[in-house]
Amino acid sequence: MNRRSFLLSLGGMTLSQLLVGCAGNNQTKLNVQLLKGSIPSQVVDQFTRSLKEKANLKFAPVERIEALYKRLLSWQQNPKATDDPEWLRFVPFRNSQNFAVADLVTLGDYWLETAIQRKLVKPLEVAQLKNWSSLDPKWQNLVKRNEQGIPDPNGKIWAAPYRWGTTVIIYNRDKFKDLGWTPQDWSDLWRSELRSRISLLDQPREVIGLVLKKLGKSYNTQDLATVPDLEKELQTLNKQVKLYSSNTYLETLLMGDTWLAVGWSSDVASVLARYPQLSVIVPRSGTAIWADLWVSPKETAKDALSSRWIDFCLQPKTAKEIALLTKANSPITTNIAASDIQESFSSLLLNSQEVFAKGEFLLPLPPEATKQYESFFTKMKG
Repeated sequence: MNRRSFLLSLGGMTLSQLLVGCAGNNQTKLNVQLLKGSIPSQVVDQFTRSLKEKANLKFAPVERIEALYKRLLSWQQNPKATDDPEWLRFVPFRNSQNFAVADLVTLGDYWLETAIQRKLVKPLEVAQLKNWSSLDPKWQNLVKRNEQGIPDPNGKIWAAPYRWGTTVIIYNRDKFKDLGWTPQDWSDLWRSELRSRISLLDQPREVIGLVLKKLGKSYNTQDLATVPDLEKELQTLNKQVKLYSSNTYLETLLMGDTWLAVGWSSDVASVLARYPQLSVIVPRSGTAIWADLWVSPKETAKDALSSRWIDFCLQPKTAKEIALLTKANSPITTNIAASDIQESFSSLLLNSQEVFAKGEFLLPLPPEATKQYESFFTKMKG
């Protein structure tokens, strides 16, 4: 699963390629390749100032998560594309250019299973992370995996979260003025007024997941055949949908072709400030959670500076700054107040603990369950 937006990055916030410090063979080095817009340049500056010794730091932003995964793959010797799971073989990789192996890379939580299975990443040394204990056990369990990438309470720690968001409902308030109501939960997507007015993500886990949530079930239900009325609900919802797209769902909303869209908060944050007619809500019954993680490539040598960077991101002050400037939530409790943020972003950043408690990560499913989701989704759209 990828998270993409036709509007790149956050308003004017670019890290470009930030080099800090002077080159020197004896200096400590840190090469971080990160998702563009996920770390403010101010945070990098603060980290640099916090170092007592001189260091050669390189922070290189990359447009998309899948491109970062491709770099992890390229650093592995003799990679075989056929080893990837079925869903990943259809992800478009555009850049085959070689890049120097990074010390840390951003990876989405949904990609972690595959990265571990392919031996693209190695476990983190949590003992060096002073702030690790501040993380909610739910976060620790997300990145505690066995060698197959499956969550395991006895597994190793393979990644560190530094920000998160949700699947949200975004809608055009102007279109709802005469209806006398505004969307609050997934069940509103079935209202007759929205027939052929909705765009949904072109993702089986997301679409079937929201229907499961409406029915009081989990996003991670393994046997869909055991859920009463699921196929009926899917067919009814399909009549409401004008477009299935993971890339252009905001474009159709802005052009007025749809009134409501289901999408990722990371995409939505980039348009809210510029289009005041748009509102966003996190469904009351709960939603899917995505997370940006730090992972260490398999080929990387041991480096204490990597742990110091991860720990810096987990400090409450830094975590709050990342959250406010990138319009995302933090895995660390930051006590963000309404006065800290613009009103248009309040639904994304306030009440994050409540949203986190009701939300669910899209956890790995057995292959037969994944095929079932794909089959149900194909039948729904057909």
